Amino acid sequence: MSTVGIVMLVHTALDRAQQVARHWTASGCPVVIHVDKKVPRKTYRAFHDACIQDPLIRFCSRHRCDWGTWGIVAASQSASELILAEFPDIRHVYLASGSCLPLRPVQELIDYLASRPRTDFIESATTADVPWTVGGLDHERFTLRFPFSWKKQRWLFDKYVNLQRRLGFKRRIPAGIVPHMGSQWWCLTRQTLSAILQDPERSTYDRYFQKVWIPDESYFQTLARQYSSSVESRSLTLSKFDFQGKPHIFYDDHLQLLRRSDCFVARKIWPRAHRLYDAFLTDKTGAMKRTEPNPGKIDRIFAKAVERRTRGRDGLYMQSRFPRHGNENGLTSNPYSMFQGFTELFEDFEPWLARATGARVHGHLFGPERVEFAGGQTMINGALSDNAAIRDYNPISFLTSLIWNTRGERQCFQFGPADNQEINWLLARDPNAQISVITGAWAVPLFKLNRNFADIRKEAAKLQQTETKQLEILRSVWTKARVRIWTMAEFIEAPMEPIQTIVDEIGPANPRRLTEVPTMVDLTGFGQFLQNLKNQGMHPYLMGDFPVEQPPVNTPKTNRKPYLVR
Repeated sequence: MSTVGIVMLVHTALDRAQQVARHWTASGCPVVIHVDKKVPRKTYRAFHDACIQDPLIRFCSRHRCDWGTWGIVAASQSASELILAEFPDIRHVYLASGSCLPLRPVQELIDYLASRPRTDFIESATTADVPWTVGGLDHERFTLRFPFSWKKQRWLFDKYVNLQRRLGFKRRIPAGIVPHMGSQWWCLTRQTLSAILQDPERSTYDRYFQKVWIPDESYFQTLARQYSSSVESRSLTLSKFDFQGKPHIFYDDHLQLLRRSDCFVARKIWPRAHRLYDAFLTDKTGAMKRTEPNPGKIDRIFAKAVERRTRGRDGLYMQSRFPRHGNENGLTSNPYSMFQGFTELFEDFEPWLARATGARVHGHLFGPERVEFAGGQTMINGALSDNAAIRDYNPISFLTSLIWNTRGERQCFQFGPADNQEINWLLARDPNAQISVITGAWAVPLFKLNRNFADIRKEAAKLQQTETKQLEILRSVWTKARVRIWTMAEFIEAPMEPIQTIVDEIGPANPRRLTEVPTMVDLTGFGQFLQNLKNQGMHPYLMGDFPVEQPPVNTPKTNRKPYLVR
């Protein structure tokens, strides 16, 4: 007869529970099974009849076990009382669930506990020492009453908690005990467990803990401190929880992960994880090596999983983790560049920039007519269409999707005051954005238009007003992008220095001096054009101090040479 007895709490996947129970008894461990009272009588009877043929399996009285309520403690008490009475030779009682799976030969667990006959393995810490309590219900779970189910009666639960807080209601903690918390899954010695169950004050403790929130994580954890001579505050069961307090479920592809844990038992195992059950419910030759249980070995992997679920990947937006404004994990996934005023000021700027940097250079991605993808494409990575109406349904998501779908390749695009302005705050707040703006350059296309001057003046006033608002955003205290802003007048005085700097940032790791430079458009008469706008009552201040008689910045186009790097 084994010196270890198993208490098994079962509520679902009864076929797996039967398989694991027989694995325990095959090594001589008696098993007492508690089946949740919510399991239909017919299903329970079939399960009972299939298991009871094993002389080491017993069934205790049934209780209704709802999450966070007293029923789970009552079930543990009933099963523990029965196993202590029926099997007087056992020294340790191991609490497990129907979804638990032994990872190592049962005899190793028996030997491990036999070498520690007076040690209780139960996670037990005061409320000040545990990090997993949320919602203010740490010490309050012991001083307020919780008669309602948090899962099934949430409205009543919250209302009753708030009422008690407003009234200043506090329950008295029974004298002589200090509330402790920890994992539900313990392994206690006969002496400690029997002392808890036979305590003269048990009725007082039971009445008190019946109205404690989640008593299965505090009842035995608190009372074990009263009676145990040696407590190791840890569980021998590998049980991991996510940031919401929900248990991680282990599947077939977690096989090697579970082997690395070196733990005796793991929960919660998916009932259809056939590979796991076949691998661990085996003989000694196929089991893990004998070693000290160490679930901390895989904590890094679980921490990474929690981080991936809560933070996600930089710049990736998905239905299950769509971020709140200001709480994103990276607005975009990769660096990119936005140019404003360059296509207006330089001829064939886009193909030139592509040659100079090797980046993918788009036109006006947010232009009013269509999305000007590089090379005139109508669709790009991720099935992003050049349809402006589709883009404008959510311009911000359009840009973040474009950057994510083309990660690994630098994206550059043109922008201006005539484009959709909804992305301005995203651009300003994004550390991945490199923004270069030549203010007032939008006036160059107007200068070359053959339209009535009154219409041109009206359009100029509108564009200047839009760009002014954009510049306020780019210069705000919340801006995290790399922003460079020049007036048109100061830029054309010495254009190559800023162009070289921009190209160096975008281009390869070892930048070289430019050998090919863009050609600036002919601005002869542009100063007079600005003066005409002033004469008509519109003040074009974004261009800078542009003289009326502006000397030509290049020779005529037929004999024009580009600016040379000095």
